[in-house]
Amino acid sequence: MTDHVHNSGRFGHAVSTPASRNRVMRNTYWLLALSMLPTVLGAWIGVQTGITASLTGGLGLIVFLGGAFGFMFAIEKTKNSAAGVPVLLAFTFFMGLMLSRMLAMVLGFSNGSSLVMTAFGGTAGVFFVMANLSTVIKRDLSGMGKWLFVGALAIMVGAIINVFVGSTAGMAAIATLAIIVFSMYLLYDLKRIVDGGETNYVTATLGLYLSLFNIFQSLLALLGIFGGERD
Repeated sequence: MTDHVHNSGRFGHAVSTPASRNRVMRNTYWLLALSMLPTVLGAWIGVQTGITASLTGGLGLIVFLGGAFGFMFAIEKTKNSAAGVPVLLAFTFFMGLMLSRMLAMVLGFSNGSSLVMTAFGGTAGVFFVMANLSTVIKRDLSGMGKWLFVGALAIMVGAIINVFVGSTAGMAAIATLAIIVFSMYLLYDLKRIVDGGETNYVTATLGLYLSLFNIFQSLLALLGIFGGERD
């Protein structure tokens, strides 16, 4: 459970017109959908080749954190250029590779395929609910940002510690907290787009993608812990 990171530094200038806000939202949704393709490809390659199987303990932590933060730095630097989208898609491919180790473990259960589909359906359900809430809630949610960042940081620290402790109960607790925090992050980010607080669709997509990735991974971990069946 080392994959709980979130880019919190997303503060754009207000969008002045409904047409501009709709354009950012439309482009974000299209890019978010597109980002799933390299994620699936990376996960499939990882599962088929076992390329990430050796990334355990401290080594896996170093590779993941180094790669993830390196890519997020590159996305921030290129978000306003033609390179922004390709860099983001390369990042999602990397995240798919990093997810493949957990996917391979879950698919090792006799009911592994159904657990993966359940996690996918649960993640889609959370997104649907939060997307709808973001359009009906009139209250300003900008104050949530600092608390969500603290929550995400606590999850990351807890996950790093648990890499070395190896506690199943700790993993379950971290995964549960991650589902709550990143579901709220989804609502927070979507509401910022709706209100015109986010003007860059590359940055907006990155935020939504990270929340969805963490929700899916956390659901998958919980389902594997409590619902995995051996032959």
